[in-house]
Amino acid sequence: MQKKIKDIIIAFDGHSSCGKSTLAKQVAKELNYTYIDTGAMYRAVTYWAIKNNFVQNKNINVEALKSSLKNIEITFQKDDTGKQSTFLNGENIEKQIRSLEVSNSVSYISELDFVRKKLVALQQAMGKNKRIVMDGRDIGTVVFPNAELKIFMTADVDVRAQRRYKELIEKGESVQFEEVKANIEQRDKIDQNRAISPLKKADDAIVLDNSRLTRQEQFEKVMNLIYEKFSIK
Repeated sequence: MQKKIKDIIIAFDGHSSCGKSTLAKQVAKELNYTYIDTGAMYRAVTYWAIKNNFVQNKNINVEALKSSLKNIEITFQKDDTGKQSTFLNGENIEKQIRSLEVSNSVSYISELDFVRKKLVALQQAMGKNKRIVMDGRDIGTVVFPNAELKIFMTADVDVRAQRRYKELIEKGESVQFEEVKANIEQRDKIDQNRAISPLKKADDAIVLDNSRLTRQEQFEKVMNLIYEKFSIK
């Protein structure tokens, strides 16, 4: 029998390609909570910018992108199997936003203050009734600084690069391991040093290094923590 827990917000932050989304989805499903993939939201804006030629060799037409944001709607929908996908203006763009092309530009789009302001407001609105699991870079520090549980995920860069490389190859992408690793290292550098909402661990966050943990092991570790702290007696 599933244990009952209090209505809370669970925030997953951490470095890129740490498996935040995978773990957050597992936790949300187990608790029957709503899962919000904030990284997908930034990727959706990045895909929009690329599609509309606002990004050329990492040079961003900031004014054009800013004026166009009022024309986009980002939503999440589940199919009959329960798999959640990202939709941009009614179009399923889940596959497109996971490409290396989007990965190479998403950190530059994410550091724009007007992009973060718009998406943070959307994310906060999604969490007004709690019972959500949200993952990203600044959930526990900016979006929901009062979240009841904050997990900061990390892993060795080589481990993260190998996981991401395998994922892209399985999706049919033509990439090299060193290219993927360089992308992750660059994203880490940008995320940690941007002026707006840099990636950092919240003071009250619990660190989860999953370099040597299986998906099942990390899932069980987090669920045991949740039940220990928030079960309704």
